[in-house]
Amino acid sequence: MKYPIPTALLLIVFLGSGLAKLASLEYELAAFARWGYPLWFMYLTGVIEVLGGLALLWGRFTALVAAGLGCFMIGAVATHAVHTEWPMMGLASAIMALGFWRGWIGREDIRTLLRRAA
Repeated sequence: MKYPIPTALLLIVFLGSGLAKLASLEYELAAFARWGYPLWFMYLTGVIEVLGGLALLWGRFTALVAAGLGCFMIGAVATHAVHTEWPMMGLASAIMALGFWRGWIGREDIRTLLRRAA
């Protein structure tokens, strides 16, 4: 696997966060209620996070998945900003940046995938 450290960090973050949502941990339930999001949205977010984390292990798609997870984090950053949760917004921004950076350093892999798809 290319660039195992940023990939592993993303894997740990998204699996952990997604599993917490799918397990209906109290702090996740409280957060989604505080933000005014429905319960189904928490579970959808958890599924996307777990599947995205696992997809990072799919070799040639890792960079593309990481960039996609970076895009996915835009919603988290916006949610924390709207609710003035600055420390969490900072953390979400760092995770978003890590996803974008992992996508950027693997941009040749993404180009290769796009050439094959065309």
